[in-house]
Amino acid sequence: MHASVFHSLRIPFIKKAACTLAACFLTAYLPAQQPDSAGQGEGWERLPAILKNIVAPTFPQRDFPVTRFGAKGDGRKDCTKAFRKAIDACSRSGGGRVVVPPGEFMSGAIHLKSNVNLHLQKGAVIRFSTDSKKYLPEVFTRWEGVECYNYSPFIYAFEQCAIAITGEGTLDGQAGNSAWWPWTGSSRFGFKPGDLSQRQDRPLLLSMAENGVPVKERVFGKGHRLRPNFIQPYRCKNVLIEGVTIKNSPMWEIHPVLCTNVTVRGVQIASHGPNNDGCDPESCDGVLIENCVFDTGDDCIAIKSGRNADGRRLNVPSQNIVVRGCTMKDGHGGVVIGSEISGGCRNVYTEDCSMDSPNLDRALRIKTNSMRGGIVENVYMRNVKVGQVAESVILTDFFYEEGDSGPHTPTVKHIRIRNVRSGQSRYGVYFRGYERSPISDVVLEDCEFNNVKQGNVISHVNGLIMKNVTINGKLQE
Repeated sequence: MHASVFHSLRIPFIKKAACTLAACFLTAYLPAQQPDSAGQGEGWERLPAILKNIVAPTFPQRDFPVTRFGAKGDGRKDCTKAFRKAIDACSRSGGGRVVVPPGEFMSGAIHLKSNVNLHLQKGAVIRFSTDSKKYLPEVFTRWEGVECYNYSPFIYAFEQCAIAITGEGTLDGQAGNSAWWPWTGSSRFGFKPGDLSQRQDRPLLLSMAENGVPVKERVFGKGHRLRPNFIQPYRCKNVLIEGVTIKNSPMWEIHPVLCTNVTVRGVQIASHGPNNDGCDPESCDGVLIENCVFDTGDDCIAIKSGRNADGRRLNVPSQNIVVRGCTMKDGHGGVVIGSEISGGCRNVYTEDCSMDSPNLDRALRIKTNSMRGGIVENVYMRNVKVGQVAESVILTDFFYEEGDSGPHTPTVKHIRIRNVRSGQSRYGVYFRGYERSPISDVVLEDCEFNNVKQGNVISHVNGLIMKNVTINGKLQE
């Protein structure tokens, strides 16, 4: 079919409960650069239009208890096949719920299909195997912003429409210093000299992307040590993750990639391992993250759009992201943009959140460099209470990781911060751009930063305005 035909059929979101095969087909062939679907207006005026387009999917009232397909919640039986059979039957019937009753269900990779809601009743636990063979064959995925083939995420979906994970149950990845985490190559996380680790595989994957090696040849998985993500819908439409508790992940917890219309609501995440980000929407359009609790070993929320050459190859931004009513405990940052942000990011809204921990480094963080490039714009935060953070309340830094070592100068502009109050930090705001590319158009209004140890760091910023902003009680100008 000619590209112009697809363009004429393009729709920003599909609001039906059941997605058609045609819609799924279109998902894979949409033009790479999605339109800005935020609607008219500027700033916070755009938020209602964005929220109007983020609609959680609904499902037929049909239940498929996984126990009917051979699963046993005895904590011993491998229920991988039972989950697959139940999901297949549910999807073939036109959709419904695959119900996990109270009990402990052991499983390998679970692959969701269109119109299927994996529903965990209260008292239900799915414990995922620590045997890496349970996540083979390899699947098409994105690992730290680079496309490749790798071990399947624990819960995975590819080009599906209307999928969900709901309920009051628990997803337990069983990762720890005896499983998955040693793959980092760090003795802190159980690595022992002589073991295989990602110290060889990560640089290999990154070099493949920079050298233009075709994705089909970037095959990892068996014999390699790139940790899988926990939940990853890839090129999906209409995604809902609601109510569940997630713990002990190999690395990133919730990682929607190239998805449209995603709702993450009322999720509890507790996982303190390496790179254990809470929710990382990557190159997604229309994401609502609300009323969640994050207690993580890395960023609570990290918005991404691909790394370096591979991010520029796909060239799809993350846009129209709303974070509200969330609680951030431990983590490297509360709401973070980057560092894999080469495809750009725009229209990020954070409001009515609480962030407080001596082990939470920052409240709002934008991290990038001249290897990433990309444009980050229209970042808004209001009504956020910060008890204490270890470093800075608000941070934008162009010197992350590789620093200023590449030809792809990043742009960060139009940031609006209002009514953010903090009780303790090292810095109030920390802005460090490039002389050739200053951070621009930044307004802080009605903010109060108390018990700040070292004031502010402001380097290469154009158009910084502070209105009724105090640092340790002193009005800033």
